[in-house]
Parts: sequence; structure tokens; C-alpha cells
Amino acid sequence: MKIVHVVYSLEMGGAEVLVAQLCRLQRANGHDVSVIAYSNLGALGETLVADGIPVLVLGEAPFLNTFRRFWTELKKVRPEVVHCHNPAPTLQAAIPAKLSGARCVVSTRHSLVAPPYHLKEERAFNFVARFCDWIVGICDVTCENLRNIPGAHRNKIVRVYNGVDPIAPAPPEQWPEKRGFTLLFVGRLAPIKSLHTLIRASVLAAPRVPGLRLWIVGHGHERQRLEDLVKELGAGEVVTFWGERLDVAGFFSVADVYCMSSTSEGLPMSLLQAMSAGLPAIVTDVGGMAEVVKNAHAGLTTPVGDSDAMAEAIVQMASDERQRTVFRENAQTAYGQLFTLERMDASYMELYLRTRS
Repeated sequence: MKIVHVVYSLEMGGAEVLVAQLCRLQRANGHDVSVIAYSNLGALGETLVADGIPVLVLGEAPFLNTFRRFWTELKKVRPEVVHCHNPAPTLQAAIPAKLSGARCVVSTRHSLVAPPYHLKEERAFNFVARFCDWIVGICDVTCENLRNIPGAHRNKIVRVYNGVDPIAPAPPEQWPEKRGFTLLFVGRLAPIKSLHTLIRASVLAAPRVPGLRLWIVGHGHERQRLEDLVKELGAGEVVTFWGERLDVAGFFSVADVYCMSSTSEGLPMSLLQAMSAGLPAIVTDVGGMAEVVKNAHAGLTTPVGDSDAMAEAIVQMASDERQRTVFRENAQTAYGQLFTLERMDASYMELYLRTRS
């Protein structure tokens, strides 16, 4: 099967990591896979090209020029499946995909799509969705939010849980130095992640958890503000910023708990990686991440923006080794049953084939 994935860019991010892993698996399974990116190649795009997977970067341009360019390129490739990831690529490529003869057009919404909705953008998406065969939500909450948008194509909306390659245990020489009970966050340092909540919670919990550490792995526009907050709180001994890392296996191998304090979240890849590594989780009660942690009984949830409640959860997790063991086992079981890359690929393949002639 000839499959083209369409993305905004291949910079480091959860959805982009998913696309890169999915491309490699689909190619390994014998499919002809390529990627078209609108904006730029990015670090993940460079690794795909190095692995022999074609990536075409269109370059930013006015909408009509982009529309024509997609139609021209897709007409050359003649894919059977065009899989668009998120709204902008769908708006740009779904109609050209159908005009070029693609048998199946899929659009995956990788975020929570939570109300209040941006109705102008969602109306545009719903218009283009007429040319899609399937609209995929990455968790039950996303699907429900999509169905509640005025004018939604409810009969096309289906859930496909994200999947991810498991984190393989890193050899000891790749482990970061660990000195106490360690919390881990991996991801973009963006306002929506509300990392100031997690930092304040860690500082509040530290007096009751001797040697408590919070590791923040990732990069983003919020880093300077967060570093300033750590200085203001005098928490340099508690919080460590590790920057962006392509290989995070060592961090997952030695951390004790995975934490996310986001104000909005779909189904983050890093949480699934943590589950594959057997890390219990503390997350805010929002979106797919809370859905997964609750259903799997793999950790604790706290209200959004409540540092005090998150601090209590940290103390509870640190003081109850038996509970952590149960959460750890449940996390790995749920990962193996629901969130492997192979299971996600099989679900997408079923969608691709159901609309082929």
C-alpha cells in the first residue's frame, strides 16, 4: 500500500514522534511510505531521511499556492492513502488528496479539542472533513469533544488510541545520576504544560520527601520563566533542567514517578512511554491522560492548577511503595494491551482498508 503522511513540520513533539515511528513500522511491514511537511524538516525529519523514508518539505506559502502544490505532488505520487495529522495539514491536503485519486483520506486530531471551540477554524475543518473518510480522535474525550462541535461529521469520528515504541531499559552507563526519590517530566516547555504547578508542588513536597528531585527534560519558550521561578523559590537543589534529549531511555530507566501538570492534554506520547517502562504516574485530571491513568489504575490524578493537591499526591506516592508496585504493574499491563505501536498501526490499517475499493 502506498501511504503519504501529511504534517505541519517534523520538529520534536509528541504527534511528530508518533508519525515518525508509524512511518518506520509501516515501511517495515512492506508499505511504500513517505511524508509531506508544510513548514520545515526538523530533527525528526532528518532522522527519517537518514533512514531512507522520503520527506518532502513544501515550504510556507499562501494557502492557494500550498493547495495547488499538494495537488501537484500527490498527483505525481498517486497514494492509496493520505493520512493528515492535525487541522492545518487536513485543511491544506484533504481536498487535493481526493482530487489526486486517493482512495482513503484520514485526519487525526492529536489534541484534546476541548471547548470553548474556535468555531471559525472548526467550521473550516468540518467543511474539508467532507472529503475525509475518517476523523480520528486519540482518546474517548477527544472523540466526544469532536462530536459536540456544531456541524461535525459524527459518523466519521472514530477512536484510535495513540501507540508508541516501548522504552527499552538503558544500560547503567547511560543513566543520569540519581540521588533521591525522583519525579520525571519529558516534553515541551510550553504554557499549556503548566510546569509551574509541578515545580511548586515539588517544592511543597520536598520537606516531607527527603532527597526529592524533579527532572524536567525538554525545551521550549517557557524555560527561562521556569528557571526564574526555581531561583525565586530557592529550589535549585530540587529541580534540574536537562534540556532537549533525543534519547530519554536513561531518564525513564531510573525515575520513580512520571508527572504531568497540563491544563489541556490529549494522549501524550511521553506518558505512554512512561507506562511502557513501568512508571506510575501523577497527572492532572484532564483529557486522555487522566482517562488512561484512571482506567488502567496506573497512578493518581489531581485538579488542574492545584499545586497543594499535587504535592499531597507526590508525598503519598513516595511513602507507599506497595501502591507504587501495583501502579507499576498496571501501567505495563495496560501499555501491552492498548498502547503499543503495533496495535495503533493495526487500527489505522483497518480504517485504510475499509475504504479501499
